[in-house]
Amino acid sequence: MSTHSTLLFVLAAVAVIVVVRWVATHTGLPSAALLPLIGIAYALLPGPNLGLDPDLVLMVVLPPLLYSAALDSSLLDLRRNLRIVVSLSVVLVLLTGVLVGLGFHLFVAGATLAAGIAVGAAIAPPDPVAALAVGRRVNLPPKMITIIQGEGLLNDATALTMLSVAVAAAVGGKFSFPAAVAQFVLAAAGGVAVGAAVAWAKRLARPLTADPLLSNAISLATPFLAYLLGEALHVSGVLAVVVAGLIVGHQTPELGSGASRLQTGAVWRLVDFFLEGFVFLLIGQQLPEVVQGLRQYDTATIVVAVAVSVGVVLLLRPAWLMLTQSLPRSLHTRLGGVSEQDDTGEPGSARQAARADRNADRLTPREVVALSWSGTRGVISLAAIFTLPLTTDSGAPFPDRDLLLFCTFVVVLVTLVGQGLTFAPLVRRLGLRANKSDQARVRNEARSAAVEAALARLDAVAADEPDSAPAVDATRTQLLGRLKRYRGRLDLIQQSGSADVPTSPEYETALRVRRAAIDAQREELLRWRDAGRLPDEELRVLERELDHEELLLPKRASS
Repeated sequence: MSTHSTLLFVLAAVAVIVVVRWVATHTGLPSAALLPLIGIAYALLPGPNLGLDPDLVLMVVLPPLLYSAALDSSLLDLRRNLRIVVSLSVVLVLLTGVLVGLGFHLFVAGATLAAGIAVGAAIAPPDPVAALAVGRRVNLPPKMITIIQGEGLLNDATALTMLSVAVAAAVGGKFSFPAAVAQFVLAAAGGVAVGAAVAWAKRLARPLTADPLLSNAISLATPFLAYLLGEALHVSGVLAVVVAGLIVGHQTPELGSGASRLQTGAVWRLVDFFLEGFVFLLIGQQLPEVVQGLRQYDTATIVVAVAVSVGVVLLLRPAWLMLTQSLPRSLHTRLGGVSEQDDTGEPGSARQAARADRNADRLTPREVVALSWSGTRGVISLAAIFTLPLTTDSGAPFPDRDLLLFCTFVVVLVTLVGQGLTFAPLVRRLGLRANKSDQARVRNEARSAAVEAALARLDAVAADEPDSAPAVDATRTQLLGRLKRYRGRLDLIQQSGSADVPTSPEYETALRVRRAAIDAQREELLRWRDAGRLPDEELRVLERELDHEELLLPKRASS
């Protein structure tokens, strides 16, 4: 493409992404499922098409997407659900790769075990973007969000390491199980160490993060630094990015300024929006390339290969979830390292917390069904399979490369479109939804505790600085007003006893009044600007103050 054509193509893609986002917002359909279909439709039209560069995806697209997801994850919640997350992101990925490999070796004519494991490794890791987008829209419980998010963070490292081992065996014709295990452990441990080191280095750069622009620059560079450093040391760059993101996200509330956090969060949301949109459009546009090499295969071989790939991906996940959840509770307890004796030896609240942690990975049947249908595959699977070399060390063509590309594309399309479009109706039918009342109660309890801490600090300030009495009294009056509102919300929630947050006419009226006051101030500032009494530069400063004040208001009265 010429520069002019490329620019037009990018602008058209941006327009499509924006329109699809609008459609998804108003219809409830996930944009991650709609965009590949549009990409396929475009690929079938005459004219230039955009090919998938696996190195570009793995080095430029994957690190920021993983890092952003890690920043939004909860390190504590992930640790609480670590057993099931590891079960899905490590054990299930490895099992999927091996079973697909065996299926190819046994049922696909001429296929080798190594080539089968290679495609199995590529299609094993779910891409949770579609499932998470739907889950948040239908108010999926936080525990389910954590599991889906945690699985998506860790499974890519497992799959890509497994893929490299399988490709080495297919290309060189040699495979050593102990060497493969050692390579996997070394890559994982090294990735964790590199990620922790990058997070530590970012913490040392704390003085720079007070400036929002510097904070954004450092934040955008961090995932690429972690990935490149991991790859340079021949460990898992993907895992390095994830670990760095989890640690930095956990430390973010205590680092930098409020302005830096607000701006950095906005930047990452925009990065996610465009990167995810482009990669899902890119998936559909690969159809011509993955189809063109199928002429050498008979229909039966193609059908069997696709059936093995899709069948293992769709059937193994629910089977694995049901198997792991059917283990005796005592086995889960021993695996968690906490015994019943520990339980009885702990005082009230600590004992309840320990019991909650032990049972965090226990899923209800409805949760098992929902998680079984959340395993959508995405661009990482395609990028991984496109990294397969064209030839082996002997100069022969890589075994069944075109067939492996096609199987991966079909799996991505079936799961991304089929499961993506049906996940929301399934979740609604199962009745899985977060308890909004509990969420609002926790928020208002935390707000009340924070205000009480501020009031206690004011007493200390007043004692140390007698001259500050007027300022302390004014601040105390403001805080007491907040505390009264928060406690009123708590009383209303506790009296309701419902899973939905009760509405309060007084609270909703107060929000409307506060928004009306902000709107009136903004309109008056614009009149001053239009009359030439207020320079645009000063308008932006004052408008930013109002924007921050408006941002503090809950989006809904139920908050």
